[in-house]
Amino acid sequence: MLSFEEAQKQPHAFVAGEADIIVVGAGHAGCEAALAAARLGRRVILFTMTLDSLANLPCNPNIGGTAKGQIVREIDALGGEMGRLADQHMIQFRMLNATKGPAVMSPRAQINRTGYQRGMKRVLESEPLLTLIQQEVTGLLIADGNDKRIVEGVVTATGSLFKAPGVILCPGTFLDGRVIIGDSVRSSGPDQLAPSCGLGDVLTELGLPTRRFKTGTPGRFHRRSVAVEQMEMQPADGEARPFSFEHEDDPAWKPAADLACYITWTTERTKKLLSDNIDRSPLYSGVIEGIGPRYCPSIEDKIVKFPEHTRHHVFIEPTGLDTQEMYASGLSTSMPEEIQRAMLETIPGMEKAEIMRPAYAIEYLCVDPTILELSLEVKGIEGLFLAGQINGSSGYEEAAAQGLIAGINAVRRQQALEPLVIDRSEGYIGVLIDDLVTKGTNEPYRLMTSRAEYRLLLRQDNADTRLSPIGHEIGLLPEERWQAYLRKQQAIDREMNRLSELRVRKSELSDAVLTAAGSTPLKVTTRMHDLLKRPELSYALLAPLDPERPDLPVSVRESVEIQIRYEGYIKLENDRVARFRKLESKRLPKEIDYARIKGLRLEARQKLSDRRPESVGQASRISGVSPADIQVLLVYMEQWNRQEPGPCRTE
Repeated sequence: MLSFEEAQKQPHAFVAGEADIIVVGAGHAGCEAALAAARLGRRVILFTMTLDSLANLPCNPNIGGTAKGQIVREIDALGGEMGRLADQHMIQFRMLNATKGPAVMSPRAQINRTGYQRGMKRVLESEPLLTLIQQEVTGLLIADGNDKRIVEGVVTATGSLFKAPGVILCPGTFLDGRVIIGDSVRSSGPDQLAPSCGLGDVLTELGLPTRRFKTGTPGRFHRRSVAVEQMEMQPADGEARPFSFEHEDDPAWKPAADLACYITWTTERTKKLLSDNIDRSPLYSGVIEGIGPRYCPSIEDKIVKFPEHTRHHVFIEPTGLDTQEMYASGLSTSMPEEIQRAMLETIPGMEKAEIMRPAYAIEYLCVDPTILELSLEVKGIEGLFLAGQINGSSGYEEAAAQGLIAGINAVRRQQALEPLVIDRSEGYIGVLIDDLVTKGTNEPYRLMTSRAEYRLLLRQDNADTRLSPIGHEIGLLPEERWQAYLRKQQAIDREMNRLSELRVRKSELSDAVLTAAGSTPLKVTTRMHDLLKRPELSYALLAPLDPERPDLPVSVRESVEIQIRYEGYIKLENDRVARFRKLESKRLPKEIDYARIKGLRLEARQKLSDRRPESVGQASRISGVSPADIQVLLVYMEQWNRQEPGPCRTE
């Protein structure tokens, strides 16, 4: 590994450019990282293998979904880009889990794929401090510091040197990628784009622990050949909701289109075909070496793992407004092409489907994310950050969130500021990064609402309340957005106070309204605030009893109703958060020697020494560290603080 100074001395060395931060890879992680860094005043170079595929949606072109929708709202609340672009190119919207309560309600949208890509390219090109370069980065320039290594730039495939004190690697599934269809195995990235070669060897040379993960994508089919009339229609919601708070309550905003999706099912014939040919599946023949996602298995994997199921969902979804390609969610496979064609003949409505792009599996290199700080900086290599699927995650939204945080923290390192760390009680972004860095992952990590301990507080509707103050403080949220946020919060507070003071008396009108809603009539005068806690009532239903009610935006009414209805549960969650933050506030000094702490089990000593957690709270989430070990650690820290005041003292 050469330093920048050493690389300059090499024959034919050419210094082609210099920046404050270099971002490698222009997928969703790279785009958010580059935009965040440039908007915070840094000179940024964003490298991509090809400018024609940046911000690609190579699998299903949808954004959002369970927990993922919350992530997009959080990215937007902090000042990121994904939500705004998703709103501009939305072609179908659905609010998932709408009947299950606000804690798990998640927005999801089908996206016009090429429109989203073109839109992101325009955004990137418009940033004055951001330079886009189509070149493959194959090496890093690393210097040896006193106690750690320091990143100094990158080397491209043409041998050019680019200098920068900050580098963010976001290669996605391109890193040493290989695409597999039956017995066909070829070096490739998604969509038959070239893989990233060379960086994998660099990671190995740096001593970073690597592994191979696998993901898959279904085929694409010409719309004219899919008999959607034989399928169940899945229409969009009657009222679309934007991801971005910028478009919230904006009467001028609307989706780019309102297209239907469709549902069909596999059959017993499908099951028999796949079972009879399971030996030809690369998953079971040993061709695929990487570990696949447990929560998004291929169709042949479903047949093997769920033999009691006679059929499985297949969702037929459009991929854009400028194409006739349809995506078949649920038919991910790496089976040979002839098996793929035979399989379609067994599925109602797809018997004559024309394959425009066959399904495939892709294997790629990633790192063990436990080698990262919570800032997403690599431990022991100053200025080097990793974001996206290189960290073992899956999904566009998870990648974008990591890119945003890495971009922010790369800037804050250069400004000598504390890194931005969103904790688990503040956002799904915090859950995502803490899970990866603290626990690691043995399979492609997918965010789900069940991973969040405080999901009633981490709702999609209040992402701005939770994170916009942070976005404004760090300088990423535009002033216009900040003022709009303040006006919204003031409106919420005023209405909460008004409803708390408003008294509803027993009368013929109140009896009629409550009885019509299946609610018990009043016996005594009651606050409107308390009436709203009745599960059968709503803000809208109680309008006749509130003639002086102000005309408020939908987002304000929704927030007021949720806060009042779930007031008791929210208080319990806040109490749990207070206990959580008490452990998080007990900082662990970097120089602590866990091997010398008596009472810690051997496994705990090894795990703590290896992971170097930043707090007692983070230590408690490391696999192999038991509650008894945490108690030993707390006692030890009390003794340490009494003996060593100063940097080791807890808050």
